[in-house]
Amino acid sequence: MEYRTLPHGGEKISVIGLGAGGLHNAGPKEIERTIEAAIDAGVNFFDFVATNDTPFEPMGRAVGRHRSDVHLQVHLGADFSRHAYAWTTDAKVAIAEFERRLAVPGVGYADFGFIHCIDESADLDRVLNGGIWEYALRQRDAGVIRHLGFSTHSVHIARRLLATGEMDLGMLSLNPMYDYTDESVYGKGEAADRATLYQEFERASVGISVMKPFAGGQLLDAAASPFGAALTCTQCIQYALDRPGVLTVLPGVRGMDDLRDILAWVNATPAERDYSALATMAPQSREARCVYCNHCQPCPAGLQIGLINKYYDLACLGDDLAAEHYRNLERHAGDCVGCGHCDKRCPFGVAQSARMAEIAAYFGA
Repeated sequence: MEYRTLPHGGEKISVIGLGAGGLHNAGPKEIERTIEAAIDAGVNFFDFVATNDTPFEPMGRAVGRHRSDVHLQVHLGADFSRHAYAWTTDAKVAIAEFERRLAVPGVGYADFGFIHCIDESADLDRVLNGGIWEYALRQRDAGVIRHLGFSTHSVHIARRLLATGEMDLGMLSLNPMYDYTDESVYGKGEAADRATLYQEFERASVGISVMKPFAGGQLLDAAASPFGAALTCTQCIQYALDRPGVLTVLPGVRGMDDLRDILAWVNATPAERDYSALATMAPQSREARCVYCNHCQPCPAGLQIGLINKYYDLACLGDDLAAEHYRNLERHAGDCVGCGHCDKRCPFGVAQSARMAEIAAYFGA
């Protein structure tokens, strides 16, 4: 395993971490065995949020045997009060749920207290002014939280949180699918803004932990990938690790088989890690598939069209967290007025107004 140094604090963090979003698919014994096997392989960074609350206790048992040697991201705003994942900016609920996570035997404290998945300015305002932010700062001062962090899918929100000067780590969705925007061209439009953001993290000495390195599995499936070809887990992990500011990549696992696939990166050859094939790949505009480039913006009705598409595509692949994030957007696909502005601006020929109707029907609103 390789390790990178947290700029603020100096902790050594394994370049491969572990997401728990799919661990509910395994039984308690396999969850515990998977975490132990990851730690034995040198993984020392874990995201402590899941689709439901099934994984927490077995994760806590495994982590607790190595607590001083591992790092946990514990989220402020992830709500499991009804046993399934939900999202909240209600300070009372967020704080109670955060403290329930810390009370899991084996946990005790948060190496990283994370402001959880804020994608819109109004939600961030509620966090900063509604009690969650004050609580996070207070717990950091008390040592219950060792470092502050955040997760977001929004470049704008990431910049606002970086500007607080209080953050040590930010969690972003990062993969070639989200970074490529124009056919046969890398680094234009939104991609340029994302690339600049990664550099801003590095300049601010704030690390990046990576979620969605495989784009919810789409990059591993030639039929689902906008590039028309499949990449490997190892290629996707290496791609993320080569972006500025990235400390660790946290693929989600469902058990031991997924863990073995991810850990293949450790002993992979340079040729196996090489993702230069991306230079010959491009989103296939003839397939009229949204690649979240946001060339359709600004939407006259205020819809975040790229984000709506992204959450929908991930939800269709079984990502319950993405579905919940969609539901918490201020404006949904059903708010589309059918003006055709996005249809005319899409460089990939997607009939976005029709797709909004499709998405609205899928989510039932």
